[in-house]
Amino acid sequence: MKARQLWFTHPRQVEIREQALPTLSSGQLLVKSHCSGISAGTEMLVYRGQLPTDIALDATLESLQNQQTYPLQYGYACVGRVEQIGAAVDAYWLDKLVFSFQPHVSHFIATPDQLIVLPDDIEPEAAVFLANMETAVNLVLDGNPGLGERVVVLGQGIVGLLLSSLLAKFPLDRLIALEGIAERRTRALQLGVQQVFDPISADQVATLKQDLRLPVDLSATPGAGADLIYEISGVPEALNLAIDLCSYSGRIVIGSWYGNKSANIQLGGAAHRNRIKFVSSQVSTIAPELHGRWDKTRRFQTAWEMIRQVRPQQLISHRVALDQAGSIYEQLDQRPESVLQAVFIY
Repeated sequence: MKARQLWFTHPRQVEIREQALPTLSSGQLLVKSHCSGISAGTEMLVYRGQLPTDIALDATLESLQNQQTYPLQYGYACVGRVEQIGAAVDAYWLDKLVFSFQPHVSHFIATPDQLIVLPDDIEPEAAVFLANMETAVNLVLDGNPGLGERVVVLGQGIVGLLLSSLLAKFPLDRLIALEGIAERRTRALQLGVQQVFDPISADQVATLKQDLRLPVDLSATPGAGADLIYEISGVPEALNLAIDLCSYSGRIVIGSWYGNKSANIQLGGAAHRNRIKFVSSQVSTIAPELHGRWDKTRRFQTAWEMIRQVRPQQLISHRVALDQAGSIYEQLDQRPESVLQAVFIY
């Protein structure tokens, strides 16, 4: 059996390689991929050569632990069907539709603990969003939005849109998003965001600050600003806008992975004076204060339920063959406004 694999060979270069898979061991399974989702935020870091060199891509996923230099594989949202099982694998697994945190490949070998069986009522193209929906659920848990709070989401890529769709279910005072791409702003409103602003427009940002009753100086004004802000734009400089919009003793949850990108963040003014709390949210782990009530199994169950409610497959804009990888990554790089969610079909 040969598998067709997507490899990132150099910055802004990809190629499809065909590689023979080893014979199944007794405890392994062979999965034929049905579809896999491109996670544009992180995969653009890989494509553009913006990966950090001092940390694993993901310490909890076997396929991403030791890949920091080119050539490398990447991806973590693969849905497929189990075609063969080893002698020691329960027959239950044969022909099951499964999700796995695998790179973009036509076939792969895994063990049962690396696979998640799709619920019967979840379509493969909906299941491909499991990883990003799990991230959105984790962001909600880490931010802990409260009754009557004003919440702002910076960035309406796929994770931002999924997060906004979950936050729209809360009894908030207001749910606001900022996004530079018009199509994403429209989608945010469709998913329940009440106000959407273009962060590139100084006039719109000024209007937002006025709506939030933010003072012109650094003094804390009771009731002014956003209680909770999520920064998931992938742009480090956006943290300065988050600080500007934040209330006294407000929370800024940083869900973006910036790779090796950095920016000058203004921590000496309002961030210091107004006791702003910064929270780093990362889906590989669960916050220590939640360990007594939450584990990854419960988080996955919640993510599946949110997929049922949100139906994220509506966000797929491009379905492409693996052979078209070069063109779709170039499009994501050069014309990100033209792609909402791209999915490889095998």
